[in-house]
Amino acid sequence: MPDKQSEEFKVSGDNLLAKVKELVHEGNVRRIIIKNEKGDTLMEVPLTIGVVGVALLPIWAAIGALAALATDCTIVVERRDPDEK
Repeated sequence: MPDKQSEEFKVSGDNLLAKVKELVHEGNVRRIIIKNEKGDTLMEVPLTIGVVGVALLPIWAAIGALAALATDCTIVVERRDPDEK
């Protein structure tokens, strides 16, 4: 089994929702994990192929609420292996 490809991004609460939307629109994201400045996981969002539009509205609302409460966050992004279907 191949290793997961992951990246971390540090963002302020103001930019959290915009960065998550940008990552989702890239299309090769498997999971997004949002952590606070202490490293505690606040939210974990598994994404599947084909999740778009209206299905994401509750996720955007939850991330928006987190952004209002958080000052600095880390977004951990797990990406799909390019060979995976």
